[in-house]
Amino acid sequence: MIDDQTVSDLDTVAGCGTRLRQAREAAGLTLEDVGQRLRMPVQVVKSLEQEQWQKLGAPVFVRGQLRSYARLLGVDVSELLEQAQVGPVVPPTLVSHTHTPRARRIAENLGRRALYVGITAVLAVPVWFATRGHFDGTAPSPSTASLDVIPAAVPVTPAGPGSAVPAPAEVAAAPVAKPAATPYVASLAPVPRAAPAPAANLDMQFSGDSWVDIAGPEGGTVEKALIKAGETRSFTPGQVTRVTLGNASAVQVQQNGAIVDLTPYQRANVARFQVSSEGSVVPVSH
Repeated sequence: MIDDQTVSDLDTVAGCGTRLRQAREAAGLTLEDVGQRLRMPVQVVKSLEQEQWQKLGAPVFVRGQLRSYARLLGVDVSELLEQAQVGPVVPPTLVSHTHTPRARRIAENLGRRALYVGITAVLAVPVWFATRGHFDGTAPSPSTASLDVIPAAVPVTPAGPGSAVPAPAEVAAAPVAKPAATPYVASLAPVPRAAPAPAANLDMQFSGDSWVDIAGPEGGTVEKALIKAGETRSFTPGQVTRVTLGNASAVQVQQNGAIVDLTPYQRANVARFQVSSEGSVVPVSH
């Protein structure tokens, strides 16, 4: 918002808006055309023609908008703009409306310092007490007793009417009998261990000619050939992973001595199955 002094200075530019409006009408332009060409809102163009400087902000912006409008219409408004005497912008003087008494400031400073000292004492004093023994060498040494010496019980004889009670020095000087050491005998007998479980081997017996394709781990080929009748094959767990048997009805597969039924894995007299790492027969996974 422009103050009263700035409004009075811009009043000397009276007539600029009228000249601009007349030039616009003579050029056959509308307010919307001017706003589109100058990239100004239509309300700003209208305020320039009506010389409503209070709606346009600071004087420097008003002068720049007037010059842009004049250049668009070919109107010379420099003489009228030079007559306007706009003084420099003086920053407002800041006045403090609050006042803190000096005694209060001193009290606040002392309070903050006392708070810092208290916090430091709360943190430092326990640490000092905890570490004092390590620095001055007064930490109590742990009391240790030797495990090699077993204290002997001292028999106490009740004093009779004429019996002499031994002096404490005599009791202390009496030798303490040490118990005889019992030797330790180490047994060298072997510890029995459980026998390992037999491996689940995969055995094949061929009663007729059969074409086989046996794959190993990582897709390698273990055997791919025509096996004649009467031959056998045996594989350990982990040796084969995938088996294809042609003429499956002439092949007997045994797993750890038990016959494996190939019917679930057989189609058109061709059996396909996989062998797990433990040697179990499972269907082929697609």
